[in-house]
Amino acid sequence: RDFNERCAQCSEVNWGLTDGGRFYCRSCHNVTERTREVVNTDFITNSRVQTISKGLRKQEKNDGGSEWYICEGFQLVLKKQVEALEALGVCPQMKDEILCNFWRCYLQKSKQAYCKRPAGEAVKALSVCESSTDVDSDPERPSLLHLLSLSESEGDLQTDCSFASSVSKVSESTSVYSGSVDGSLYLMKNQKEKLCMTMPMTLSFCYMALLWMREPITLSELLRYVVEGHIPYLNVFQHFPEKMKLCGHDLKIFCVESWPVYEEVFNKMHELAAFLDLPRFPAITESCFLHPDMLCMKYLMEANLPDELHNWTCRVVKKIGIGEVDFLTLTPGNKSTRKVKYDVLAAAVIVVVLKLLFLLDDHYECFSVISFISSQTKVYISYSGGPYFEFKKWYEVVKHSLDVEQKKLDEERAKYLWRCEKPLFYSVKNKSKVLKRRQMVVNLQNQFGKLSGSVQRAKKPNPSSFQLSWSEENTDGSCFHGHSLKGILQEKCGLLTAMNPDYWLCTVKLCNEKLCGHLAHYREVEFPQSYHFVLGLFSFLLRIQPSYIHDEVCMIEHKLFYKKLYKKLKYNAVLRK
Repeated sequence: RDFNERCAQCSEVNWGLTDGGRFYCRSCHNVTERTREVVNTDFITNSRVQTISKGLRKQEKNDGGSEWYICEGFQLVLKKQVEALEALGVCPQMKDEILCNFWRCYLQKSKQAYCKRPAGEAVKALSVCESSTDVDSDPERPSLLHLLSLSESEGDLQTDCSFASSVSKVSESTSVYSGSVDGSLYLMKNQKEKLCMTMPMTLSFCYMALLWMREPITLSELLRYVVEGHIPYLNVFQHFPEKMKLCGHDLKIFCVESWPVYEEVFNKMHELAAFLDLPRFPAITESCFLHPDMLCMKYLMEANLPDELHNWTCRVVKKIGIGEVDFLTLTPGNKSTRKVKYDVLAAAVIVVVLKLLFLLDDHYECFSVISFISSQTKVYISYSGGPYFEFKKWYEVVKHSLDVEQKKLDEERAKYLWRCEKPLFYSVKNKSKVLKRRQMVVNLQNQFGKLSGSVQRAKKPNPSSFQLSWSEENTDGSCFHGHSLKGILQEKCGLLTAMNPDYWLCTVKLCNEKLCGHLAHYREVEFPQSYHFVLGLFSFLLRIQPSYIHDEVCMIEHKLFYKKLYKKLKYNAVLRK
């Protein structure tokens, strides 16, 4: 009653008290840092002793651990991931101002916190208590987490005490199968709800925050940093506090035994944005890193292609309108707009430009990767702008480097130790056996390591945006950035056009993406080897399947040649009649 300040979010004066003694707004559920000033210190002292003694008794029952919830575990995962992103150079505001608000909104929308008592099977089973000893027992106060901040110093989250005490019987009965309070119930919930929190969704939250901040990190780079170990994902639960015991059902939720999949993380991000009712994201303009013109420049450098190709990629982007703000900017819930994969789109633009200039059909005489180069273009013609670009030599140089890097990647994945250093057990009864077995394994590994003289694993290298690097200072001619395209261009009406007048389409008619999952079907045997090599190159750089790049190529081609395709299809229809 004595706290009359207006809420910072909704400007209402309608305050309640959480079990932790902090004020929260009953209108918008915003929790402040202000606490209640109490005059009767004896009462607070006695109730404080009661709370501590009850906590210690619960701690003894749970084998040194304390009650915790699955959402608290996921919050710790998000905290570790965003801290790793900050170490990579991401803006520090992303942690508390963006990702934290997304997470709070998700908890409120999913009725896990900042709302009335959670409804459904979980609450019926837990039989929530309606009273509290030392705070206001308003039913609208946050149900699980009275203050949920990703910037907590020690990482252990403060749980709603009244709710925790109300589920003590259930937690005792399920402690054999789960270290958390709601582990088994969460798995049952996960089977029914689409947006129940999972480990891949933590990366969807991170990518959504990166996209909101327009940070220069694409989804493919984010997933690559995860695989390289720069962002916690696999075995991230090892960083949980000691009091948060994991066993049984918790391991099925937090223990990951596969690499994150691009399509899954991408789709979940869009579902999350719509579920949270987020407004239109900040505009992707020409100066933004995620714009196709900017990404094409990056991928041209990484693919060791001539700089002059960037002029052609910009022309394609402008002609078909995929560089417009409305096309690139995400509007959650708008089903009429296509979901843009910025990195895949840029790679597809480069593939289309290469087809326009070099055809990529394995038979184009000057630039085939299979047949010999004609004697006319075999000679290098040097001039002030540098040597002419030769496709075959580029193919040989890039293929050699690509094979080396692909072999390294395959070896690293084969040697990867999926088992974490922290012992895992699915039941408290088997804990002692698991610990003894783990200790035996460690001792044997150390003994065999000393006998064989095995070298310790080297530290992981610093993260880089480029997987393939090419230096123009090399004298072996392996860098093609400064090479000229004048050998394949001709001037026509004051504009440079390709000497190649032909073009082949990947597909004449697009599939229904919602039904088939793809705009077009990609089978390697049905396409030229040079086209497949270019797709494979960008597939390696983006760590995705070539079929996803092929889809974007087909989409760009149909936008680029829409008028000619429409006339041809209409003419064929008339002939059939």
